[in-house]
Amino acid sequence: MFIDTHTHLFSESFNEDRTEIVQKAIDAGVELCLLPNIDVASIQPMKELVSEFPDNCIPMMGLHPGSIDENWKENLEIIRKDLFENKYIAVGEIGMDLYWDKTFVSAQREAFSMQAQWAKELNLPIVIHAREAFTEIYEVLDELNDDSLRGVFHCFTGSKEDVEKILSYGGFKLGIGGVITFKNSKLDEVIKDVDLEHLILETDSPYLPPVPFRGKRNESSYLLHVAEKLADVKVLKLKDVEKVTTSNAKELFSL
Repeated sequence: MFIDTHTHLFSESFNEDRTEIVQKAIDAGVELCLLPNIDVASIQPMKELVSEFPDNCIPMMGLHPGSIDENWKENLEIIRKDLFENKYIAVGEIGMDLYWDKTFVSAQREAFSMQAQWAKELNLPIVIHAREAFTEIYEVLDELNDDSLRGVFHCFTGSKEDVEKILSYGGFKLGIGGVITFKNSKLDEVIKDVDLEHLILETDSPYLPPVPFRGKRNESSYLLHVAEKLADVKVLKLKDVEKVTTSNAKELFSL
């Protein structure tokens, strides 16, 4: 069994064929799909998908850094209420993204810190979105890190130095997705010597499809292409990658 630890199957991209796409993933051996929330508007579609596939789709709750705007405090309060009143496996997707816009950098930092503290309070892992913001994220984690803080740097694309820094926190995994199949990503070189026990698999669908699907919509069944590439990079059998990454995901998310 494979676990797609990060997939937005509730997104509008799947409105025409969502049920078929989830079933296709299950048939391919991707039997669990973990769903990180994005914003207030995505809560209901996510819950509807979980209701349709309660044994296969498992939700998280958080406010994505790309959704931090002038209404972020009101939106974050809605997220907080839902998080504390319902059962979730993680606080996510949270973090910082300075790639597109730096207008709300201080608000992003505050929202990330608040949500990470909620996770500690609830004894849940955090799912971190880090784009052009590793330094800023480390500043928050340096303040908050202790034995109760754990999680994953989703869609990891950092350097060997970033690997070292992240693993030094003690409770974090690296989420490996389609980027590892990209010819010029250099991610294969970065993680070649990283022990498999630190890695989990993800698609981030509908985004970042692996080779040979670049330019198309990503989906959870494509996780096998990520796993196969990781097996090649680590010179391991696919079943070993499956076994260890699935075990890592179960442990991190208490599945």
